[in-house]
Amino acid sequence: QVQLVESGGGLVQAGGSLRLSCAASGRTFSTYVIAWFRQAPGKEREFVVVISWSVGTPYYADSVKGRFAISKDNDKNTVYLQMNTLKPEDTAVYYCAATRGYYSRSVSGYDYWGQGTQVTVSS
Repeated sequence: QVQLVESGGGLVQAGGSLRLSCAASGRTFSTYVIAWFRQAPGKEREFVVVISWSVGTPYYADSVKGRFAISKDNDKNTVYLQMNTLKPEDTAVYYCAATRGYYSRSVSGYDYWGQGTQVTVSS
């Protein structure tokens, strides 16, 4: 089992930046695929980005491509989501997720989830 702990959410004006963190405990990320999802009130949870820890090639949703960047720190066993040029439509609870399986853009593809961290972008 792996536990995921998220942090870094907050309130920011449109055009600003935030960096979210997802730290793993219980296991390392070394054999996992890790993804970020987000969910606004009353909406379905949607895919943001996915990366394989070992392979390292990221795949982004079109809505965030060019603005968000995923990265990882092997020593800290932590994955980050750098969020730049934020827009009001980015407002959501952001979740990290992990699986020992394959790349997936679907919620059902992931076994482990963090608690979520709120990101609010004011207009």
